Amino acid sequence: MRRVAAFFDMDRTLLACNSGERWVRFLRRRGEISTYRALRAVGWLLEYRMGVLDFARISERVVAAMHGDEEAAMWEKCTEFLQELLPTITPAARAAVAHHRTEGHVLAILSSSTPYVTEQLARELDIPHVLCTRLHVEAGRFTGRVHRPVCFGRGKIYWAERFAAEHAIDLGQSFFYSDSYTDLPMLARAGRPVVVNPDPRLLRHARRTGWPIERW
Repeated sequence: MRRVAAFFDMDRTLLACNSGERWVRFLRRRGEISTYRALRAVGWLLEYRMGVLDFARISERVVAAMHGDEEAAMWEKCTEFLQELLPTITPAARAAVAHHRTEGHVLAILSSSTPYVTEQLARELDIPHVLCTRLHVEAGRFTGRVHRPVCFGRGKIYWAERFAAEHAIDLGQSFFYSDSYTDLPMLARAGRPVVVNPDPRLLRHARRTGWPIERW
């Protein structure tokens, strides 16, 4: 018998904030990025909000600059960063996760972010599975490459379908919670899409299609 899963986006869904924006400010406070790089990142975030960001290209560009960096240092840094994110987990998000756990559903975070934040957030929420954008690592150091496809847009469908095949999941009966129009492909693929704190374009689409809309 195939099982039901509940997939959760991270930013503005499980979290009430955009972790990318918080990450830029975090690095800026630590003096790790210049004003120019911070402004460039803000520009990419604006493009993301407008739905015009080439996420795969930008991801490869950012990750290429990490070539040779130690993965352990990233884990340590993100452990500190996570403390800024934990207060933004909404009570409604915790309640939704708890509800699906009670129902016996398979729980997973499905996010374009990397494992260094998503996996730690998953442990906090007792979510056993994480589908996200992963980086190539050799001998404990980043190679400057990402695993393709990145977990964004239609890439989320790829990883969700692969996960479903491995865990006997019926995607047609499964849930996906997201705030972003960029997740429209996966929202359409899941049998039970739930729109949470939607951006304006997703809100319009959800109203037209009759998808549930929740405010967390």
